[in-house]
Amino acid sequence: MEDSILIQAIERYLEGTMLPAEKAYFEELRKNTPEIDQMVVEHNMFLHQMDGYSDQRNMKHALHDIHTKLLERGDINEGGELSTKGRVIQLYNKYKKVTAIAASVGGIIALVISGLTLYLSPASNNQIQELKREVESVKRNQQYQGAKLKEVDSKLPKDAILTGGGSGFLIDAKGYIITNAHVLKGSSFANVINNNHDEFKAKIIYRDEVRDLAILKIDDEDYTALKSLPYGFRKSDLDLGEEVFTLGYPRNDITYNKGDLSAKTGFNGDSTRWQLEMNANPGNSGGPVLDKNGEVIGVLSTREKQAEGVAFAIKSKNIFKLLDEVKDTDTSVQKIKIVSHSSMKGVERSTQIKQMENCVFLVQAFNKK
Repeated sequence: MEDSILIQAIERYLEGTMLPAEKAYFEELRKNTPEIDQMVVEHNMFLHQMDGYSDQRNMKHALHDIHTKLLERGDINEGGELSTKGRVIQLYNKYKKVTAIAASVGGIIALVISGLTLYLSPASNNQIQELKREVESVKRNQQYQGAKLKEVDSKLPKDAILTGGGSGFLIDAKGYIITNAHVLKGSSFANVINNNHDEFKAKIIYRDEVRDLAILKIDDEDYTALKSLPYGFRKSDLDLGEEVFTLGYPRNDITYNKGDLSAKTGFNGDSTRWQLEMNANPGNSGGPVLDKNGEVIGVLSTREKQAEGVAFAIKSKNIFKLLDEVKDTDTSVQKIKIVSHSSMKGVERSTQIKQMENCVFLVQAFNKK
């Protein structure tokens, strides 16, 4: 996760603009994570210091204006050791010193915050790349799809602005989809497209920028809910070398890829992620990662820039944790039922893919003008 996302979440918390469910989760996170609580305190101090710095700059300009007017009116002159001007200059110098101190303290606090964020958020390093699709890539996809997408104009408001895209997959057959929060960055609603090129409107139910997970709900009368999902969700640990595979939309059609579990932690020892020996590309963000039995073990999210074929997936247990926390504050999420049993155990890989193709979606994120 980028450090800017964590700082943005802290600022939204301090400004009081978080949704109730987000605020409740964030406060619980502060309570259980001393490092993040300290970041909130120090960032609040930093903002106050910046406000003070701004006030002092305004004071400096005000004193300068007053001095100029006094000179123009002849109330003070350029000479005299104890002249009014001398006192004004002394006062100005005093505030100038305080301003410098405030700026220095603010700079130190900013460095501390950046250091803590880097320590707590391994994915913030420049060596990590999020696997979302950028706007131009999604637009090319829309042009390619052309007539394949049904009723495109009727699905989106005329003032919709495309912000990006990625992949997502069902966690409940009734139309609840999990994806990465960074796929929906800067967006207020989305649409999703399945392997048959059917397009559906979707609502953003919840997004957790710290975990980098988000929940969508297909809200479209044209969507027919599935009876059940062919895959389950795995809570248990994995062994190094276990084979894994993924489905997603790094290109215009659904794409399959496979690899192995190469580490039980993510970049810089991030315990919330798996490291995979797998090729992944922009557009794979939000796609499911499954073991050979068809059990979801994670959500694909990032890759390492400097190493070929090294990708990272958010562990599936974080989906369970997210739902447990959100259910306390959001009644709509209480309807989500995640199953652990997979019906694809012992099934040939090509058949596994066919069974789950229409459970994986191309996600397109939008905002309004």
